[in-house]
Amino acid sequence: MPNAVIDPPELERGTLRVMPVGGLGEVGRNMTTFEIDGKILIVDCGVLFPEEYQPGVDLILPDMSPIKDRLDDVVGLVLTHGHEDHIGAVPYLLRLRSDIPIIGSGLTLALTEAKLKEHRIKPYSLTVKEGQKESLGPFDLEFIAVNHSIPDALAVAIKTDAGTVLATGDFKMDQLPLDGRITDLRSFARLGDEGVDLFLVDSTNADVPGFTPLERSIGPVLEQVIAKAPRRVIVASFSSHVHRVQQVLDAAHANGRRVALLGRSMLRNMTIAAELGYLRVPDGVLIDYKKAKDIPDDQIVYMSTGSQGEPMAVLSRMANLDHAIEPGEGDTVVLASSQIPGNESAIYRVIDGLTKLGASVVHKGNAKVHVSGHAAAGELLYCYNILQPANVLPIHGEYRHLIANAKLAQDTGIPEANTFLAENGTVLDLRDGHVDVVGQVDIGFVYVDGATVGEITDSDLKDRRILGEEGFISIIVVVESQTGRVVSGPEIHARGFAEDDAVFTKVRPKIEAALTEAVGNGVRDQHALQQVVRRTVGRWVNTSYRRRPMIVPLVIEA
Repeated sequence: MPNAVIDPPELERGTLRVMPVGGLGEVGRNMTTFEIDGKILIVDCGVLFPEEYQPGVDLILPDMSPIKDRLDDVVGLVLTHGHEDHIGAVPYLLRLRSDIPIIGSGLTLALTEAKLKEHRIKPYSLTVKEGQKESLGPFDLEFIAVNHSIPDALAVAIKTDAGTVLATGDFKMDQLPLDGRITDLRSFARLGDEGVDLFLVDSTNADVPGFTPLERSIGPVLEQVIAKAPRRVIVASFSSHVHRVQQVLDAAHANGRRVALLGRSMLRNMTIAAELGYLRVPDGVLIDYKKAKDIPDDQIVYMSTGSQGEPMAVLSRMANLDHAIEPGEGDTVVLASSQIPGNESAIYRVIDGLTKLGASVVHKGNAKVHVSGHAAAGELLYCYNILQPANVLPIHGEYRHLIANAKLAQDTGIPEANTFLAENGTVLDLRDGHVDVVGQVDIGFVYVDGATVGEITDSDLKDRRILGEEGFISIIVVVESQTGRVVSGPEIHARGFAEDDAVFTKVRPKIEAALTEAVGNGVRDQHALQQVVRRTVGRWVNTSYRRRPMIVPLVIEA
């Protein structure tokens, strides 16, 4: 059950207020605000991808209403890494105030700036690296290297007069990463010695025992899959997963194959990564997609987007034969990514479609073609023991992940009273090493639908689901105002309910009788008469067909 809305008290000077705006109880739209002495710092600003029950929605943004009237107080936006669920909503924040300084690593800012360019926004940005310290108003920041499934990820220590907060962003503790950049546990230990008053920690794999496998364990599997493939190989992954693309390039090169990148975001992100030196491209391996069709089938690998079953992404279009590349017998498709919770049905639908076309589909369930980018329980225990934080706020995960993470913290000796199971909009105040929950702000979903932002409501989505699942019935009736006698109609039209309008023959007399009775009882209001029609048709449809279509009546008085 969501917590009741409780307005937080006025913030006292010298107290740090922390509020997760997104990322709790969900995997996506990560965003947290920190406020002290009238100034606000934001960490991350990401998107959440829609599920099947949210038809027509392109993206879901954090609810920025708590800071919308205080944008002039924002001293900066820190981005921990370049994944969409941490940077995807930055353009929508900067639409509200374009000169908010953005702070992040080289790759993170490059990916963000490319996104902002599409929105015609030129940001004020500051590139930082691990070990660097910066001050923004009352916030002293220190950036710490962490390992993740994208290069250049950073944790951030936020030091204020009220105490020190450490936010990990997404991280794991791969001891043999592809880029040689490990999570800096020395800095974690130093911060622990200095005192961490509040630890905001990634929860995504908190319910997975042990340690996350090494990323480099994927390379030999990909090499083997490509070596055995008789025809084309199509690998789908996140468009920002530089390490995974690196291993595909290396595996293709080892098997004498060329690689073509598919999908606008994949091409954009990998071009940036290669230009900045984060992606090492073997000589002669990459080939333009348009020229790839001239390469023999057993010498090409396509690297594409669409690993989550997104309807408009490359892989889904291939499965629907709506792409120039049509998978068939002898082709091998590799889904080299995890399943984001909520996407399972869409992913399996794509797998079924590809299999039906004759392709061999390799995925996490039948081969080791993916490892997570998030710390498992064993790694989190290490962090708690090294840091020994005074208070813990699990972030980034569905509720079961947050609970598992809190339990791990408690297992290492952190009191239950000092581990906070929060949700989006929970307000926590930190002062002198002590944290209190002081309020709960109402946080909603902000939907991006085409060119509109925030105009689509949950009620609109409910209507769309009804239209998609149950159909639509419209009824037009002209009645005599004094007697209620039907002088024209009922004219009934339906979509997605029944092919033959003859099914409505039985309900027409019921509508006429209900209107006559209503007018006889003194009902004259047009809206009230329309409700009579709606109820009459609704009862008939439910009784006869066990359906609940959208019913739109129109009663016209003559």
